[in-house]
Amino acid sequence: MTVCITKYNAICNLGIDIEHIFRNAIKSDISKLQEDKNFIDGRSFYFGKVNTEFENIDDKDFSTRTNQFLLKLVNDMNLRKFVEKYGKENVAIVIATTNSGSEEFSESGNEKLSQIGNPALFLKKLLGTKNFASSISTACSSGIKIFSTAKQLIKSGVCKAVIAGGSDALSHVSVHGFNSLEILSSKRTQPFSANRCGINIGEGAALFTIEKNGKGIEIAGIGETSDAYHASSPDPEAKEIINAIKIALKSSDLAPQDIDYINLHGTGTKSNDASEGKAIYEIFKDKVPCSSTKSLTGHCLGAAAAIETAICCKCLENNFLIKHNFDGEIDTNLPPINLTKQNQEKTMKYVMNNAFGFGGTNAVMILGKKNE
Repeated sequence: MTVCITKYNAICNLGIDIEHIFRNAIKSDISKLQEDKNFIDGRSFYFGKVNTEFENIDDKDFSTRTNQFLLKLVNDMNLRKFVEKYGKENVAIVIATTNSGSEEFSESGNEKLSQIGNPALFLKKLLGTKNFASSISTACSSGIKIFSTAKQLIKSGVCKAVIAGGSDALSHVSVHGFNSLEILSSKRTQPFSANRCGINIGEGAALFTIEKNGKGIEIAGIGETSDAYHASSPDPEAKEIINAIKIALKSSDLAPQDIDYINLHGTGTKSNDASEGKAIYEIFKDKVPCSSTKSLTGHCLGAAAAIETAICCKCLENNFLIKHNFDGEIDTNLPPINLTKQNQEKTMKYVMNNAFGFGGTNAVMILGKKNE
């Protein structure tokens, strides 16, 4: 039995659907990361903000920007019809998030808005499903762990299909939090550059329909580990990142040379890029093209890996590699991994997506074109 992504869409600063996102990613449109002085005492930082008006949600317990993103994707993807196909009792919901509605909670005092489970419960109520519904909040790895959970739910017979995704909105809580760690960048982020100086926070969402034996992109394998090293810093030896990659390869029954492209976690912080670079080089050397799309979208927190998964799906379907956007100043202290220098067509069968989060939570997913 295979488990596949059969339909997907996304929203972020690059566009209000995956077609616009992919087109602007190919254009290397870094202008979509914009300067903003409104979050921290007039200080200037860059953010990946979605500059679009969204439909209001009347229910005061679910009226958040995070859920507005999801509502648009539900409508654009006609997910009510998907639920009708399987029946409300047979569709589960799994949503990655970190902020939920923290910004709206700070304004209204309605504590239901800030509960991590709010986005999943919103979709359950909106679509009328009567199966499992849960949010996943494991920092930046959340957007891959949704697929691990979805796969287990289907294989165990809990449900017949899953609506999975991630959604996060800009909030003062996350901005001030990253600023307190001194990793928020006042310039456009430069992952893996010698001049890298931190992250740009973004926002957005992605949704996926996941079915067994369906026509689409196979979730070939997933590797999940934990560093157990530090609350906010990755293990510099990258032992468990390396292990997560090995688990993903083994569960996919693939060798390192089978991977055609790697979407890096690539946050632009000194420690994260160093650990990830070490892990990639340990297994792949400089043989597999890699890029971080956070230099275009910013870091969308709990939604980051979900949005990046949608981009990976487009890369697979179009046999196209997105170049690594940075200033070109190679950090000679990092292992010489193969950062893509230009957009290019490349026949691909398997791509790998990385996501590593606070607390040393690591998740790696391999997507593949299903053999018909």
